[in-house]
Amino acid sequence: MALSYREKLHQEIESVPDGLLPQFYRIVHVLKLELLPKQKHGKRGSLKGIWKGGEIDDSLLEEAKKSLYSYELDKDTL
Repeated sequence: MALSYREKLHQEIESVPDGLLPQFYRIVHVLKLELLPKQKHGKRGSLKGIWKGGEIDDSLLEEAKKSLYSYELDKDTL
């Protein structure tokens, strides 16, 4: 009698020692993820035009730079 692949997998799993089951599971799980087709989660559109002509306030940009890079000296203070 021919065994199905599912039955063969069950036999392989039964023959794996308990101490190796976590590693065996991770291998099987990664293989399953790689072999199954990827599911798409909807179409992501472009962000082009989201601000509709908005402009960046340069003073806010400079303030943010100073707070992030406080170790750098401003060129005007040299």
